[in-house]
Amino acid sequence: MHEIIQYIIRFLAGDHIQESILKKIGYTSDEQEIIKYKVIIRPSGFFDDNLYGTEASIPALPLKLWEEVPILFGDETTETIGDTLVLHADIIAGTYYLISRYEEMVRRQVRDPHNRFPGKESLPYKAGFIDRPIIEEWGLILRNKLREAGLKVSEPPQEIRKVYLTHDVDQIAHYRNFRGMMGGVLRGIKRPKEAKQAIKSFFGGLIFDPWYTFPYLFKLDHELRQKMGENRCEIITFIRSYSGKRKEDKPIVNLAHPDYQTLIRYIRRKKVSIGLHISYEAGCNPGLIPEEKRKLEKFTKKEIRYNRNHFLNNREPEDFESLISCGITDDFSMGYADMAGFRLGTCKAVQWINPAKKVLTNLILHPLLIMDCTLHEKRYMYMNAHDAYQYCTNLIETVSKFNGEVTLLWHNTMVEKNSKLYHRKLYRDTIKYLQAR
Repeated sequence: MHEIIQYIIRFLAGDHIQESILKKIGYTSDEQEIIKYKVIIRPSGFFDDNLYGTEASIPALPLKLWEEVPILFGDETTETIGDTLVLHADIIAGTYYLISRYEEMVRRQVRDPHNRFPGKESLPYKAGFIDRPIIEEWGLILRNKLREAGLKVSEPPQEIRKVYLTHDVDQIAHYRNFRGMMGGVLRGIKRPKEAKQAIKSFFGGLIFDPWYTFPYLFKLDHELRQKMGENRCEIITFIRSYSGKRKEDKPIVNLAHPDYQTLIRYIRRKKVSIGLHISYEAGCNPGLIPEEKRKLEKFTKKEIRYNRNHFLNNREPEDFESLISCGITDDFSMGYADMAGFRLGTCKAVQWINPAKKVLTNLILHPLLIMDCTLHEKRYMYMNAHDAYQYCTNLIETVSKFNGEVTLLWHNTMVEKNSKLYHRKLYRDTIKYLQAR
């Protein structure tokens, strides 16, 4: 646990804080050890063997407040022992709880129809801080306490550290196979324009398909990347390489098909990163991940390091071990399907902690801030266009305040030109908002 605790202290204090100051922060209840530090975070007992991993370790609602910020463990009191400032708010345990997905390990019986942990069942949602990166708020208070203890610490810049513009290729096109084309023609009995479009797409080529919207998306993406710089804005397209028997993995993916080869060449030409979009089936059976990764690498001729699960179908925290074992370094699945916001309680990338083994790993988790369908679907947030835009910009401003990352997920199928959905305009407006900051 020593390595984990030291990592969390640095994460809370901020990576801009000097090592000499970090060494003055301790996590102990030992009276003889306390006097060795300037600031102590007193353990709440969360990690005790008789409590850890049990239902009794889940924080009770309502949560206590520490300087107007909810805390999961401990209490709001502060005391001075000698020259040491002792904080009873156990923000070490709280940070661990959130970034490790500890709640999902303990409450395994709580799952949605896809066996995912629902956002609306999570502590961040129930306690009312799903739209607040509460770990960064604890870090802000901690830095203030360090100053109270006589230490000179600075604040990180109030700007977005990095933006990830990501697109999942669940379906490359609408009418490019015979079944899709015939469906369009049949619907064209009532909507003649659709029949015409289906025939044009099927016989004319991929570029005429209404779901082949990558030129539109990449144009907006490149405008932002040019403004922010390549080191602060990365574009990633996540591509499936496998089609199982489950309906969630339809339509069938064939990376050897000319349409997929066209897309892969276009991605390369636009200098867009490629990530693995592991199948729904692999989310159920993580042992399939290595083969899916090898297949994508074969057809893209790229070493694949990034991943996002199809349907965000990362079911158990331990499933990340399969990603690590096959060489995935960064995962972008950490958002709830039913709620936008801060699933991990932070707006910054974190090293995953395996809560079952209490081990710090090298896998980097990038919090997924906003997914397009989360905003409009009736079963999820069910927002209109105005409210969705306001929600997006409010989240972006919050991330900027704490020098975090913005990760957006917009599907190519959501931004077709004549769609009744608002996501084409919302994505454009959100990108323009980021450009204007």
